[in-house]
Amino acid sequence: MNRAAKIKLAGTFYGAAAAACYGMNPLFALPLYHRGMGVNSVLFYRYVFALVLLFVWLKFFKKVSLKITKSELLPLFFMGITFSLSSLMLFQSYNYMDAGVASTILFIYPVLVAILMTLFFKEKLKIATVSSILLTTLGIFLLYHGKNSEKLSTAGVLLVFLSALSYALYIIGVREIKALRKINSSKLIFYVTLFGLIIYIYNLHFLRDLEILKTPFMWLDAVALALFPTIISLIAMTHSIKLIGPTPAAVLGALEPVSAVFFGVCVFQEQLTPRIIAGILTILAAVTIIILKRK
Repeated sequence: MNRAAKIKLAGTFYGAAAAACYGMNPLFALPLYHRGMGVNSVLFYRYVFALVLLFVWLKFFKKVSLKITKSELLPLFFMGITFSLSSLMLFQSYNYMDAGVASTILFIYPVLVAILMTLFFKEKLKIATVSSILLTTLGIFLLYHGKNSEKLSTAGVLLVFLSALSYALYIIGVREIKALRKINSSKLIFYVTLFGLIIYIYNLHFLRDLEILKTPFMWLDAVALALFPTIISLIAMTHSIKLIGPTPAAVLGALEPVSAVFFGVCVFQEQLTPRIIAGILTILAAVTIIILKRK
């Protein structure tokens, strides 16, 4: 195997690993829910542990300076809040619907990015974008009526849609805000996590309502939530983009909802019907069209 083939293979492995790890969100979040822990407490621990791990990684391994300028402070703050709201609404949706279905609906964010870029940044509305919007609508409809014609929770669907919208705004903000373009990506993630933590500190009434991790299993779940779908996923995706480029790496992101559905069915006995499978495949097709259109 020549060097180019090895690089492509490594990039593909990193991209697949990043997507699979991100799909582990419900694998570690749902057990904490089942033990009575609320969404804000779960996300507080996720962000705190991720912040500590990122700090150690940047400070002692990568030797990256954490200094930022005044012009970077406010954009980083707003990006942190936006990203954090996306996490909050996604995790809230797990209380209303199967995690695998929620993760699939969340994957409409590339379509939302395309729509917002057309509306506000004068990108031309192309046939691929229109096709993706129609396919996404059809996919959500199939999922919405997925379980023996039993409708999904409207509140759950709305929460996931708002989560996807917040994430789309975060992606556009990072790309379009000039002050953020030159920031080291790992440092940007560190400050997004830091400022995003404010949401949960506030929601927990400045930690007065924080629920304690009572067992070693809960501690392990919380650390794993910060490590796999957060730190490892982000680092692996960065490596994948560098090795094979953003378009192939983004296509591999289609494995995110697939892995979430896999864990939901195998670990939490979530129902998987032909209609749900059709909805998942339809949304993945819509997103793939958008990603390939941007090649």
